[in-house]
Amino acid sequence: MAAPEVISHWRDSGRIPRFFGIDARSTFPLLFFLVHIKLWSFIVAILATVVFGLIERYGFSSVVFVRIIRSLLAGRRKVVKPWWLEDKMH
Repeated sequence: MAAPEVISHWRDSGRIPRFFGIDARSTFPLLFFLVHIKLWSFIVAILATVVFGLIERYGFSSVVFVRIIRSLLAGRRKVVKPWWLEDKMH
């Protein structure tokens, strides 16, 4: 019996998993909807999927988008010393 032909390669392990063209990580709200079937959970799942789709449409992955939001929330000032060790004379 011949060995089966390998269609994928190890380099494909870094690709983003897709579920019918949608980033598979954005389908977790849909899973939540399947566990808790209510109208509001359906709306939340659809809105989350649309938001993740828009993020991807503009060329960002979900991880990169979270990093951008985190840097915007952190602000421009980056403190090197903890606040309790800073000089109080300024």
